Amino acid sequence: MSLRFTLQSNPAPASPERRAEILADPGFGQYFTDHMARAVWTADGGWGDAAVVPFAPIPMHPAAAVLHYAQEIFEGMKAYRHADGSVWTFRPEANGERFVRSARRLALPELPLPAFLDSVTELVRADRVWVPTGGEQSLYLRPFMFASEPFLGVRPAAEVTYMVIASPVGPYFSGGVKPVSIWLSTDYTRAGRGGTGAAKCGGNYAASLAPMLEAGEHGCDQVCFLDAAEGRYVEELGGMNLYFVTDDGRLVTPELGTILEGVTRASILALAKEMGLDVEERAVEITEWQEGARSGAIREVFACGTGAVVTPVGRLVWTDGEVVAPDTGAEDSVTMRLRHRLVDIQFGRAEDPHGWMRRLV
Repeated sequence: MSLRFTLQSNPAPASPERRAEILADPGFGQYFTDHMARAVWTADGGWGDAAVVPFAPIPMHPAAAVLHYAQEIFEGMKAYRHADGSVWTFRPEANGERFVRSARRLALPELPLPAFLDSVTELVRADRVWVPTGGEQSLYLRPFMFASEPFLGVRPAAEVTYMVIASPVGPYFSGGVKPVSIWLSTDYTRAGRGGTGAAKCGGNYAASLAPMLEAGEHGCDQVCFLDAAEGRYVEELGGMNLYFVTDDGRLVTPELGTILEGVTRASILALAKEMGLDVEERAVEITEWQEGARSGAIREVFACGTGAVVTPVGRLVWTDGEVVAPDTGAEDSVTMRLRHRLVDIQFGRAEDPHGWMRRLV
């Protein structure tokens, strides 16, 4: 039996005036739409109770397993309003497939891809009026799954709740895209071999918060993690994948294994090949970044993720030094050309030869 999400309309949605006020300046992740999708899995009955329901707080038992053992995963996606008024999302199948991989690693039940797509589609259809129209505004979608069984014991939960919430968001960079400064963490690591680095789970992000505070103390916006085994190889930022553009036309990015397989990451690699760049996915030593930026062998550094899309990386700062790639942030740079190309596809301003966009409304 397939899992379908039926609508239970919110009897008290936000007024048109309040909604217009929010959409005029939504910020990022501060406001939420009138509905949310929900389904529940039990060990005895499987998936059920699927519906799009009024947005509301989650009733939760104090012994809910997620609060004690962090058994949870999530995804990040966006819905985009195109010029003709239609609403689309970007590569949702890839998000749904990664959701399954994350669930498998966290010993959570696997949500079938058709159910994942249906939950997102039905939520956006219910709250289509919340999809913004200005600039790089979009509707951020957050599917997540957590162990809701009340039980104090270390084992996979026998009851799990799946939900999707939606938040209208403005551009990640309200003042325009600007290069960010990165602190090189040598005291902390994000993930080790055999760990949860390739899964999208909250624990990975919680582990990045203390080094993020350290980065702020050194005047930096983000933190770069090295591998846990040797402390030599670049992995990723707290929540973004990294790339290096070389002076001989290569785009180099750290290989998968202990890092998250980003949907934006894979899209950037495909677009870079179309632009004539030689793409390399391999181990990248931190000294290659430091020495390459200093010599000019590395011309640009950037990061990518769902929220910011593509972000130029300016300074790399460590305890006794810093370096800046010479072409970082230039408007005609590979970084900005890739960013414009990807954003134009997402907002329907450019052809989508890969079939990445899926119409929701």
